[in-house]
Amino acid sequence: MASPAVVKVKPSTIDPIDVSLKELYVEDRWQEPFRRLRADAPIQYVPESNFGAYWSVSTAKPIIHIEALPKMFSSSYEYGGITLAFETDRLMPGEQRLPMFIAMDPPQHTEQRRTVAPSFGPSEVAAMKEEIRQRTGDLLDSLPVGKPFDWVQDLSIELTTGMLAKLFDFPWEERAKLTRWSDVGGDVELIRQPGGMDKRNAELGEMAMAFAQLWQERIPNPGKDLISVMAHSEAMNHMSEQEFIGNLILLIVGGNDTTRNSMSAYAYGLEQFPEERAKLEANPDLIPNAVQEIIRWQTPLAHMRRTVMEDNDLLGVEMKKGDKVALWYLSANRDEEVFDDADSIRVDRENARRHLAFGYGIHRCVGARVAEIQLVTLLEEMAKRRLRANVVGEPTRVPSCFVHGYSSMQVELSRY
Repeated sequence: MASPAVVKVKPSTIDPIDVSLKELYVEDRWQEPFRRLRADAPIQYVPESNFGAYWSVSTAKPIIHIEALPKMFSSSYEYGGITLAFETDRLMPGEQRLPMFIAMDPPQHTEQRRTVAPSFGPSEVAAMKEEIRQRTGDLLDSLPVGKPFDWVQDLSIELTTGMLAKLFDFPWEERAKLTRWSDVGGDVELIRQPGGMDKRNAELGEMAMAFAQLWQERIPNPGKDLISVMAHSEAMNHMSEQEFIGNLILLIVGGNDTTRNSMSAYAYGLEQFPEERAKLEANPDLIPNAVQEIIRWQTPLAHMRRTVMEDNDLLGVEMKKGDKVALWYLSANRDEEVFDDADSIRVDRENARRHLAFGYGIHRCVGARVAEIQLVTLLEEMAKRRLRANVVGEPTRVPSCFVHGYSSMQVELSRY
């Protein structure tokens, strides 16, 4: 990848704003703090937070610039990985640093990603389409019309967890465990709570045992599932236990939390913009673009973290080796310089695909196509049945600055 053009930003003109506070997300009031940062401090040093000091990067251009320089801005687990949660230079009590290819730098990242990527290629994803359609249609036909139910639990989680079970060839009757492990693996607040690290380690230990058994079963009898692919690849068949657990967390959280929260945003977001919902209902050809717009508007992972590997002032600010850098995709996807009227959903937005919700550069989400096909299929099957999701109560949101999503949301289906 060619080196990016140098990006300079104006110095911060406002006091530090800590946008890592979970209250901003559980109360859905993160929009205004980020708007202030984009206008007055697109790169700002925050000296104190629950996660320690960090640089906050809130606009698209510098985020893309940083993502294009993985040698200078590391993703490696050795320096704290991809969230603000972990320290750079020391282990927290009880912490196990878990390698995963999204939290690695080249060349190890390249080798492991290359192993997994073919499972999410165009032909492989296309082959999943009919089964995804069948499962989605069957689930929609089982849901009540005219009676409230929890869209998050009964639809979003059920569809995405079912997809994960298929990808791993995980025992279908035990698939609810995947949701629990995903929630723990993506919970950056848990490790700061008393006993939280012990709970995390216990859950992930249970996950490791379950998947280790599947690994042993797939060595002599491989299939096309992800466990078989990893077990029979030169890059991944000698992984340590920590590396195995780390990559499982990546694939489970990446395949579950992100898609399920976009599915929930489809119901919640279009409820906020009924004219756009009507436009989509009148023209189903807009569905693929609407999916990109919903992903942009929701941004199911609010940030990714990088660690500075050498002192630099490439961005017009003086970053020091070891500094944490939070790349706020959530804010970049509302960047006024990229998206007009960015707080609104516009299902026919011409540049919706310019969103950064899947990341950028070498770490762009390997499973993006699977997420997209699940979301497109859901909207298509809703349109086929002329179903509308009417939100009948304010949702309960995830209290986190990492996973940006919904814990529950009451919805009532109607026909249009």
